[in-house]
Amino acid sequence: MTTGPDPSSLPPQATQVNRREFVLSVLSVAAASGAVGAGQAQAQSMDAALEVHTGGVPLCVVVNGQQQSLTVDPRTSALDLLRERLGLSGAKKGCDHGQCGACTIHVDGRRVVSCLTPALQLEGRRVDTIEGLQRPDGSLHPMQQAFIDHDALQCGYCTPGQIMAAIACVREGNAGSPERIKEYMSGNLCRCGAYNGIVAAIGQAAGDMGKA
Repeated sequence: MTTGPDPSSLPPQATQVNRREFVLSVLSVAAASGAVGAGQAQAQSMDAALEVHTGGVPLCVVVNGQQQSLTVDPRTSALDLLRERLGLSGAKKGCDHGQCGACTIHVDGRRVVSCLTPALQLEGRRVDTIEGLQRPDGSLHPMQQAFIDHDALQCGYCTPGQIMAAIACVREGNAGSPERIKEYMSGNLCRCGAYNGIVAAIGQAAGDMGKA
């Protein structure tokens, strides 16, 4: 006579799932799904960044009066853009840390060190370099001529940056005295030590430019 169910027909204890185990299993699956989703989003973001890095970013800038439209790597400096992409090698790469002034250019009329200026910051702006100073009739800018007159250079490596900074110094109204010129030209180094000639040249050009 049978008194109850055959014990062998009952499921093993290991296969029994209580409420706590069920909830934990559901949470684990949900967490795994969320991790996958986050991973996919991160991968898509990285793909987008790679696409920008590979293809570059559009840039429109006016350089020496000419409109330039090109695509650049987001990491490109204004100095590298000018020298390597536009063939304007007047601005020099001296220290590449913004400490020597050899790379000085004008952006919207103000002097900047182009080695520390991201090229993308030039979007829609006006850039002037040493190559753009010559006048349509072929004559030199008064500052260029003054540098020649006062022998304000030796090796010439820093000269383009010195001239661009000197023009800005005059336009800013800081060329009224040798002391003031020295102060406002202190960011431009001359390893040859032609400082006396540089100061004299700026004083002469300031009179020619009418903004001493």
